[in-house]
Amino acid sequence: MKLVARHVEKPWGRTTLPIPIDGHEGSERIGEIWFTRDDAEPMPLLVKLLFTSERLSIQVHPDDEQARDRGLAAGKTECWYVTAAEPGAVLGIGTREALDGERLRALALDGGIEEMMDWKPVQPGDFFLIPAGTVHAIGAGVSLVEVQQNSDVTYRLYDYGRPRELHLEDGVAVSRAEPYAGDLFLRTGDSRADCQLLVKSSHFAVAKGTDASAIMSRLGPGPVWMVPIEGEITCGADRAGPGECLLIEGEEPAFGPGTLALAASQSV
Repeated sequence: MKLVARHVEKPWGRTTLPIPIDGHEGSERIGEIWFTRDDAEPMPLLVKLLFTSERLSIQVHPDDEQARDRGLAAGKTECWYVTAAEPGAVLGIGTREALDGERLRALALDGGIEEMMDWKPVQPGDFFLIPAGTVHAIGAGVSLVEVQQNSDVTYRLYDYGRPRELHLEDGVAVSRAEPYAGDLFLRTGDSRADCQLLVKSSHFAVAKGTDASAIMSRLGPGPVWMVPIEGEITCGADRAGPGECLLIEGEEPAFGPGTLALAASQSV
């Protein structure tokens, strides 16, 4: 099934995108593309494309237990695969030193949190797992694929003076403000392996590769979200190229020549 590409405008989005997106004429400031079903049936994962021209807010997401304590269905663990990065592009992941709640709140209020973030230079092929509770921000000039629990809960800690609501009480309460663990990062570069497993967690598994059979063997029969980074994927009568996504359920996709794809499944 080819998923619907829902355009989401953001103040930090772009009018000029690095890949063609159906229905985008250049007037919208697109920050995200959400891939959804047209029947509105809920899915356990949400796969997105993100395009940034400015830094996103410094933010955090709760874990499942913290979310349920706040009357929400689920928390939000996510991961990022960088597809393009302008010179000097960075991601802010974790803080340069461990912070208690009192100091995190003070830094969020006076803006010092911006300097306390660990801003990491990035390049295409970089992959990061972002567990719930990680204080994070995406910098300007980055394009990436995001795989996340299908929960739209975000607590903004700092927003560079933009006139948007902050969520300091909940944000500080659910944060683990500490340095980012190095084993949550992979630099895959221009690897064109048949299948490289990037992460397998209690929430999802993500693989990158050039061989559809190898990827499906690793991730299982489905549902699998298949996002072409290069080339084209077909499954039955459906086909997708960069900027699109197929949801594979019970069938095996075929890759065209030169195809490189990112694939995700709900881990069990």
